[in-house]
Amino acid sequence: MAHTSPPPLPADRVRQIVVAVCAVLAVVGSFVGSGAAGGTPIQDAAGGALGADATLIAPAGPAFAIWSVIYAGLLAYAVWQLLPAQAAAPRQRTLGYPVAVTLLLNAAWILSVQAGLLALSVVVIVLLLVSLLVAFVLVVRTRRHPQGLVESVVLDGTIGLYLGWVCVATAANVTAALVAAGFDGFGWAPDAWGVAIVIVAGLAGLALAAFGGGRLGPAASLGWGLVWLAVSRITGSLESPAVASAALATASAVVVATVVIRVAHDRRGKTRAFALREARA
Repeated sequence: MAHTSPPPLPADRVRQIVVAVCAVLAVVGSFVGSGAAGGTPIQDAAGGALGADATLIAPAGPAFAIWSVIYAGLLAYAVWQLLPAQAAAPRQRTLGYPVAVTLLLNAAWILSVQAGLLALSVVVIVLLLVSLLVAFVLVVRTRRHPQGLVESVVLDGTIGLYLGWVCVATAANVTAALVAAGFDGFGWAPDAWGVAIVIVAGLAGLALAAFGGGRLGPAASLGWGLVWLAVSRITGSLESPAVASAALATASAVVVATVVIRVAHDRRGKTRAFALREARA
């Protein structure tokens, strides 16, 4: 049976425009915050607290190239959801404003870091993480069967990548703020804290894989961040073989577990579909 949407309402048009405007604001904010317009790059803002060698949880610089992919996906989603066919689509009605909130929080995070307000940036990025978790839950619960490739990539895939990376970014941001505030670790060695935080990030990745049926986006970006974290701890001035090893092992575990869950999930789906066809025959 073909999927049909109800007639669009004025509120649907408003939602489409809001999402598009928020996407533009997020991308412009990123452009300015990256230093491409002549300002201070994020890694040098806030006294360099988020630099690659500022803490044991800071990924190496090339890791942030993933933002180009995420922003491209967000812009693609913003354009795609503007199409007339998406105006009154139930999935867009559910997801439009939650995605817009994440875009505004993204821009707010960049502004807070550029203003040197590291403590505020922690609050903002935690809110961003929570908002992305809400969006991810909605993406999973509203997934249609069958679903087009474009929707799977620009919506499901982009939100997954966005969430996985923000998991890593939140860990790095919170750690940077604690270090800047003089946190002594309750007597724990820095390496022990580093390994513990990496493990927590890995557990988050496993939870996302289990809930999402093995969606590859979160695992890909989280694994990417952890690998570059390991590179930073091996090649940077703040070396830590323990944290590097934990990051590589955790990245591998998240990716492998996600693939296993995805294969099992797809097999169950095919089995259910076959049983349904047999029952109708």
